[in-house]
Amino acid sequence: MSPVLTSCASCVSSGVAAGPRLNNNQLYKFSYTTEVLIDKARGSKEGSAGYRISSDVDVNLVWRDPSSKDDQLIKLAMSNLRIEPVSQTSEKKNILHGATTESVLGKTKLAALTKPFLLHLKNGKVRAKAFYSYWEEPTTIKNLKRGLASLLQVQLNTGKVVENDVSGRCTVEYKAVKGQVTRTKILETCNTAETGFTTHSKVLGVSSKASSVTVFTLEDGFIRSAVAEETHTLAVNVRKSTAAKVVSRQTLTLVGKEAGPVEAAGKDVAGVVKSVDTKLAAVGIVAEKVKSQCKGCPSLFEHWQAEKKQLEPASLSKATAPRSFLALIQSIRKASKDEILKVLKSADKASLPQVVDAVTSSQTTASLDAMLEFLNFTDAKGLVLQERFLYACGFASHPNERMLEALLDISKGKIGSTDIKESVVIIMGALVHKLCQKGGCNLPTVVKVKKMILDGPKSTNEESEVQMYLLALKNSLLLEAIPIFTKYAESEVGAYCTIALTALQRYDVSLMTSEVKQTVNRVYHQNRRIYEKNVRAAAADVILSSNPSYMEIKNLLLSIGNLPHEMNKYMLSKIQDIIRFQMPASKVLRQAMKDMISHNYDRFAKVGSSSAYSGFMAQSADVSSTYSLDILYSGSGILRRSNMNIYGASNGAMLHGLQVAIEAQGLESLIAATPDEGEEDLESFAGMSALLFDVQLRPVTFFKGYSDLMSKMFSMTGEPMNVVKGLILLSDHSEVIQLQSGLKANAEFQGGLAIDISGGMEISLWYRESKTSVNNRGALVVTGNITVDMDFLRTGVEVSFETEAALDFITTVQFSEYPFLVCMQMDKTTFPVRYWKSIKSRKGRKMLIPGSEFPLHQENSNMCKKVFDSSW
Repeated sequence: MSPVLTSCASCVSSGVAAGPRLNNNQLYKFSYTTEVLIDKARGSKEGSAGYRISSDVDVNLVWRDPSSKDDQLIKLAMSNLRIEPVSQTSEKKNILHGATTESVLGKTKLAALTKPFLLHLKNGKVRAKAFYSYWEEPTTIKNLKRGLASLLQVQLNTGKVVENDVSGRCTVEYKAVKGQVTRTKILETCNTAETGFTTHSKVLGVSSKASSVTVFTLEDGFIRSAVAEETHTLAVNVRKSTAAKVVSRQTLTLVGKEAGPVEAAGKDVAGVVKSVDTKLAAVGIVAEKVKSQCKGCPSLFEHWQAEKKQLEPASLSKATAPRSFLALIQSIRKASKDEILKVLKSADKASLPQVVDAVTSSQTTASLDAMLEFLNFTDAKGLVLQERFLYACGFASHPNERMLEALLDISKGKIGSTDIKESVVIIMGALVHKLCQKGGCNLPTVVKVKKMILDGPKSTNEESEVQMYLLALKNSLLLEAIPIFTKYAESEVGAYCTIALTALQRYDVSLMTSEVKQTVNRVYHQNRRIYEKNVRAAAADVILSSNPSYMEIKNLLLSIGNLPHEMNKYMLSKIQDIIRFQMPASKVLRQAMKDMISHNYDRFAKVGSSSAYSGFMAQSADVSSTYSLDILYSGSGILRRSNMNIYGASNGAMLHGLQVAIEAQGLESLIAATPDEGEEDLESFAGMSALLFDVQLRPVTFFKGYSDLMSKMFSMTGEPMNVVKGLILLSDHSEVIQLQSGLKANAEFQGGLAIDISGGMEISLWYRESKTSVNNRGALVVTGNITVDMDFLRTGVEVSFETEAALDFITTVQFSEYPFLVCMQMDKTTFPVRYWKSIKSRKGRKMLIPGSEFPLHQENSNMCKKVFDSSW
């Protein structure tokens, strides 16, 4: 049930005070302090940053409506202002040491802050426009006055109500006990003009907690004291210790009373205000937006000149690269289109791709306009920069409709490279998904793109184009795409089947209808046609991950023993992995395996080299990271499918961090072997597909066709082929926190990743050995900043952590005899983790995470010994 909002209209009719009442001809003298403290979440006051503003405040009644005692116009005047640091620091570190209030504020601002202002209280409440000051005053000064004025707003009875104050229009809960009222502001309900943005992914995002409580004590119908405390804490989900908080406190204390000015005569508030000072205006109680000005800050071009060395290819595996990348994004977000173009045009060939990453990731109107003007999509030679732009769009933290519209316009124009044409459409699918997540599914451009990709597969007979549209739909995760995937799961083209089945696996289990399940089961059991092994394996993955029924599991178990040799072994390994790792299907699997017809030695003693294994990469209170390695061979010992996945889970959400799949087919003729059933007429092919942070990228082909295969075999250097390389803005959170004191805190949390994923496949006919490799190199930096900028004084804190890592997955197969020898290795190098807090100086710690070889099944360990023993 929604809370009942109460006011005190009944108080008025009964004569009971609705809010605080001032006595006529009396001057109330208060002491007032407001302070702001910024620190890391678990910090101590000694290591924090902040300052306190103190003053004397005179309050008196200017006018009261003769017909209502609770309709009052109040005058407030601040005097004797002091500014000092909150925490105890040495004279050397105290930037305010020896400074006077006038030297800090400036003569003009000090005069403005001490100038009286008016507040119209009606039944203890402030209406939106009922705050009177001077338009020409600096915004920060008006906001400080609004913060003080908001402390006079109080309701004397218990209940919930919507109020206007400096924070915006908020729901507030009052609890009144004799002589004391507690006001709790429900901050998440506040409507303010300034909105920020955040990353769509909960795993990569930022969590925040906020509270605001004011305790009033009353004496003789008016406020004796008001003590307010407001706290905002922000933390990075994947590492909650990377957190910062801002604490704002206000204290208003009555120190005495004396004879005051006579109440003014007048019929209404407007007339009385004019009689006090004709320049006074209804400027409104809600805080105004403060335009921050950076004095002495370098231009974007100057910033780029300072950072460019860190963004050269040789530096991309170091944490300095993403740190410079994040800093450059902050500069780009403040820059004009012309300033951005100047940097793009001045960058050399080696660093230009990284500049494209930074400019696109900035996601401002100016940065997008600059990129669209800079890139020429009709030029096939510009493929690298064009693809970096497209991938940065796909990974965008908070894309808007205009970015999608830009890609739609590109797709309709002339594109010089077929690969880029495919990437444009595939990435549009990812943008549709992100915009739909934010409630933008009915935006005009989203509707157009949805229609284009939903109609796409049936609009063409070109195999590559059908795959392009299916991959775009896989990224979009549109509900309307499920019937399309269900249809293509039973296609005669193996590539269509694989894309459709892997796409279905990405949907929530609740969307797997009986029709979808029947289709997937038909594919696995080959009820209508013969399918390739990798298609059947993909179908099995969907069945096992979609809350399978007892009969589905039983039929799947009964199929083992009737499958091609290597698929028998793959399915056994998959089932054992599910049970060992306690995946959701493990419970029904155990039940079905109690049946000795389904589970017997004959079925579960099948030999082969294919395997499936899952394990933990890392576990902590904040996040758990798991990996899975599935590998399927043909009966001849040549790789058919290799699939590596890395998942991250945090805050009850799951992120598919990485998937690298290598597929090969039609290679049996190389070693005079017989193809498996359903694979007799397959064209020679090997390729690699990557999914990164829930975004499917354009697949890469190693070779296609026999002639291409032979030319590649004789020219193989053993060097892996690059799949994705660049800088990615992983997390992006920007927020303006309007404090009740009138101060504003700006919170910026960003995570940057430098990544290099490559893969390769080598075949040696002489040694009858094949080797596939997936190499992952990365450096991650996450920074969080909270600053309070008052024009005349700025304070802030930065929390940060960074790491560098490498992860290699290598599979070596010796197929000179059967069963062939297979060795899988998954190695993680030793990598540093550094984290620190910075206020005026940087304090940090560093630790080394030792390298390791991730565990796989014992059978693999035994075979690796044989492979490497036979190598000598």
